[in-house]
Amino acid sequence: MDVFHVTDLNGNKLTDESVISYIEQSLETTYPDKSLGFNGLTALELTGTDRVGLLSEVFAVLAELQCNVVDAKVWTHNGRIASLIYVKDCNSGSPIEDSRRIDRIEARLRNVLRGDNDIRSARTSVSMAVTHTERRLHQMMSADRDYERKPDLQCWTDSLVVNVQNWTERGYSVVNVQCEDRPKLLFDVVCTLTDMEYVVFHASINTTGDKAYLEFYIRHTDGTPISSEPERHRLIQCLQAAIERRASEGIRLELCTSDRQGLLTDVTRTFRENGLNVTRAEISTAMGMAMNVFHVTDATRNLVDPKSIESVRQKIGLGNLKVKELPFRHHQMAERQDEHEIGVGGAVLLSLGSLVRKNLYNLGLIKSYS
Repeated sequence: MDVFHVTDLNGNKLTDESVISYIEQSLETTYPDKSLGFNGLTALELTGTDRVGLLSEVFAVLAELQCNVVDAKVWTHNGRIASLIYVKDCNSGSPIEDSRRIDRIEARLRNVLRGDNDIRSARTSVSMAVTHTERRLHQMMSADRDYERKPDLQCWTDSLVVNVQNWTERGYSVVNVQCEDRPKLLFDVVCTLTDMEYVVFHASINTTGDKAYLEFYIRHTDGTPISSEPERHRLIQCLQAAIERRASEGIRLELCTSDRQGLLTDVTRTFRENGLNVTRAEISTAMGMAMNVFHVTDATRNLVDPKSIESVRQKIGLGNLKVKELPFRHHQMAERQDEHEIGVGGAVLLSLGSLVRKNLYNLGLIKSYS
């Protein structure tokens, strides 16, 4: 039995019956629809070394190759970038299936990702398996071993603590996580445990203010606990990376405008020309409208000068590009650095995902408070 106490993102009790019904139906579905509306699109997976302007170059290549970007998510972490981009042919609106054309797209994108000094680590591929986009991004970054690289988001590292110990008498490994609370935190942690082939038998999740406290009792799929110090250390590294990847580094810019061919190329080129570095992006289109979210910093991954932001907004359109509030941790960092305050951070709440439901006969009651 799994018990979750949840609120909406504003901390209010759920009262919308349609939302409650949707949650119930989703949890009751044995085999949920994993297509997520991406049928009829070609999924491109990209990993490589992050740099200022890289996203602009990627979208420019896709536009040149007559690929229309319908949806995309881009994460950066520890100097690496991972992206899952869903495209279709600009002219026919159909998925791109010609093998020679796919090879040409992959080769061009691989050259962009390599840059001048990244010959071996750039990877491009067309994904055939249908999976959850954000879970796939975790898998891609983990395969890229981003968790072994030097952290580039020190403010998260300072507030994040992960401990793993064995409870020998009961045959469990106990994972404790303390960090700043945010949406989809539990999803990120549980997906990582699952992909590393651990089974969660018991867990408790607590949130107090802007802090989250997570405890998991886990075993390998064969029923054994963690057996070595290198394995314990790797699990800690992977969980830390999973929590940091989604951290909203930089100022959040929201673009809402009529979609057109070359829009992403123009927008990201404007970012690059004004010294803005995209650290995370969510691209979506629906009914002829582009609804895109970008998190940007300056070239050194520090807070952007407000004048640069306003200059970009003037070029893209003040009514189209909106500046959203910064997370609270960036205000703390700005105060320490005597930088200008851009906005007021808001509280973020834990977004509760589904715990692994294997070996149900071994599961105990999951206690959760929020």
